[in-house]
Amino acid sequence: MAGCGVVLLWLLSTTLTGTTTAYKHVVFMHGVLAGTEEFTLFVKQLQTDHPGTNVTLISSYSEMLSVEPLWGQVNTIKSQVAAVMADNPAGIHLVCFSQGGLICRGLLSVLRHNVDTFIALSCPMAGQYGYSDAIKKWYADYLAKNLYKVFYTKSGQKISFGNYWMDPHHLTEYRKYSQFLAVINNDTEQGNSQMYKRNFSRLKKLVLIGGPDDGVIGPWQSGHFGMYNSTETVLPMEEQRWYKEDSFGLRTLDNRKAIKMLTFTGVTHTNWHKNMTIYQEGIKPFLT
Repeated sequence: MAGCGVVLLWLLSTTLTGTTTAYKHVVFMHGVLAGTEEFTLFVKQLQTDHPGTNVTLISSYSEMLSVEPLWGQVNTIKSQVAAVMADNPAGIHLVCFSQGGLICRGLLSVLRHNVDTFIALSCPMAGQYGYSDAIKKWYADYLAKNLYKVFYTKSGQKISFGNYWMDPHHLTEYRKYSQFLAVINNDTEQGNSQMYKRNFSRLKKLVLIGGPDDGVIGPWQSGHFGMYNSTETVLPMEEQRWYKEDSFGLRTLDNRKAIKMLTFTGVTHTNWHKNMTIYQEGIKPFLT
């Protein structure tokens, strides 16, 4: 009976203080030109499947504000995420969509974080060199040849898209001007930051989700850290220079078998966060 009394007291105290939950806190980061509504369905289902899960939906830089420079976004959002981390010393999860995945990469680079799992949902992890299907057939050739002239300038880097434009034909300009992607990849002319590598390597699991019918992320394999070479052949993650050199800790994670790549067909870009198959197979299993 005495043992039962101890258990009852423990249950009462943890219920009153709210310090014990079966599931880790989940932070959701929206994509470009959107907001917290992107994750409405997933959050509702998650709280049904994993009762008691606490969630934080980052509302900063919604809609048109999302095109502001990524470092500014990271530096604002990091205080919110750091507060969640401090309240959850056992660790948290990140679920980030599209451009939001790069913001999360920035957070994981600058924070000595306690993120357990980072789920990157159709994110241009290795950068963007492509266009949505809506404009591709009309302007693809012109844009492919000329956008670097805009993005690889000081003015072009004031737009979020420019921060992760990765033109494989103009890598010298990319390394010189890119103020975000090349920086967190430790791929600039100014040297590299071992802090970024140490912090990113703290992840316990990295889940990379993408698919060939996305229609926006170009190439779609960027969601798996793949990217074009100079002949516009997509090289997988393992053949990228920054992977081979372990510039920011990606190979470290891979060597620990901490990376999970998932490919889904038939999913367009704006449907990743609405598709319940994606939730059931690519999100829910990793949020424990």
